[in-house]
Amino acid sequence: MIVLATLNAKYIHASFGLRYLFANLGSLRSAACILEFDLQQQPVDIVEAILAREPAIVALGVYIWNVTGTTQVVSALKQVRPGVTIILGGPEVSYEAEQQEIVRMADYVVTGEADLEFAEVCRQILEGDPPARKMIVAEAPDLAKIATPYEFYTDEDLAHRVIYVEASRGCPFTCEFCLSSLEVPVRQFPLAAFLGEMDRLLERGARQFKFVDRTFNLNIAASRAILEFFLARSRPGLFVHFEMIPDRLPEALREVIGKFPPGALQFEVGVQTFNEAVARNISRRQDFARLEDNFRYLRGQTGVHVHADLIAGLPGETWESFAAGFDRLAGLGPQEIQVGILKRLRGTPIARHDGEWEMVYSAHPPYELLRNKLLDFPAMQRLRRFSRYWDLTGNSGNFVETTPLLWAGGGSPFAAFIRWSDWLHGRVGRRHGIALARLAELLFEYLTVESGLAPETAARSLWRDWRRAGRREKPEFLAPYITDSEIRPAAGAHPVAKRQARHLGGAAAPSG
Repeated sequence: MIVLATLNAKYIHASFGLRYLFANLGSLRSAACILEFDLQQQPVDIVEAILAREPAIVALGVYIWNVTGTTQVVSALKQVRPGVTIILGGPEVSYEAEQQEIVRMADYVVTGEADLEFAEVCRQILEGDPPARKMIVAEAPDLAKIATPYEFYTDEDLAHRVIYVEASRGCPFTCEFCLSSLEVPVRQFPLAAFLGEMDRLLERGARQFKFVDRTFNLNIAASRAILEFFLARSRPGLFVHFEMIPDRLPEALREVIGKFPPGALQFEVGVQTFNEAVARNISRRQDFARLEDNFRYLRGQTGVHVHADLIAGLPGETWESFAAGFDRLAGLGPQEIQVGILKRLRGTPIARHDGEWEMVYSAHPPYELLRNKLLDFPAMQRLRRFSRYWDLTGNSGNFVETTPLLWAGGGSPFAAFIRWSDWLHGRVGRRHGIALARLAELLFEYLTVESGLAPETAARSLWRDWRRAGRREKPEFLAPYITDSEIRPAAGAHPVAKRQARHLGGAAAPSG
């Protein structure tokens, strides 16, 4: 038996990579199975489930978010069943492998796009002629020749999990913080066959599609064809997520995008920095004027949900320039701004700046920046809290109307939110485990006591946000200011925003 396994960040994330490997096993597929776990499960319990299948080969997908738990799984497997052959794959073990304990314990590591190579390695092992080298480099396959994995999404997957799809692989850009910069050239899957697969998923009941293409809008003809395909099959509940190049949105795409109903499309837009010198430092090419024009179009003339990314800690970025970039992005009005902390992903050329900019990263996953020449450790800790509290307050969908009250008097949204962030940390002393009701009460206290906002104004905004999510019970701290007859349930609620935020959770690498 060949067991294909991984630890997903959450149950809702279905492993795309394992399904590709399974689809391309050929005659070995009947002797293989997929076992998916999540980070909440104990390593020993995962080992028990794997060994219950009596495997000869255990293949594990290793990523930045699961390497710690997967290392424990591999260690226990080798202790309990040393004769089992362990094959690793995934971005976390594809670079700087010699430094990793998990690689030392494993029998083989397949790096690169292993769709076809993995099956060949398994055949050699099972036939008694195993590969001579531990590290096996898989060449990029012809995408027309690999079997696609979509039929191996189960009905339960379609009903309850994120369905990942891809129309292309690779990235033409060289952003130094991102592993996608190592994936060249960009290659397209045969379009007609791909759309046929999407049609079958729709017929089976799929309604939410997350494209993992790093540059969906690079090939305009293919992008338009895919958008037209989903537009022609538009139905209630359809939701399609794309990662897009922020400064490339020609009229040929705008024409189609504008026809989608509100909430059907989500664009993840990797801005990362508005500082031109910093962009040059990390080899990022970006036309900021076009980017801003595209944002204004998306927010002003379409129903697209825009999720935009910024990275804190890039070489050359000061506190002041990051704050200005955040304010500039906030002024463009995306529904979500993901503030990420720079990570030193294995294999990425961002490491070349370590000396000049005194970049110091955590030695443990997710390898986030601890300090650099321009931002000391206390400053990075403040930004880390800013990122987390922004997710809880600004991105969660729980405080859509109330969050802007933090800077209602004008001025810098960044400056206003960092004050709230510092105050909140002073009250709770942690970034996680803050109950929603408690967060709402603290936000009310901050707005009314620290910011001097009229309690009635803050209470009404919070109450409308509270009801927008379908909650009926009135929080006790709002009771003196709210009557049931005074405020009706908010109209035009947009529950998809919270769903999208959850789907984007996990520790995926920043978009390029």
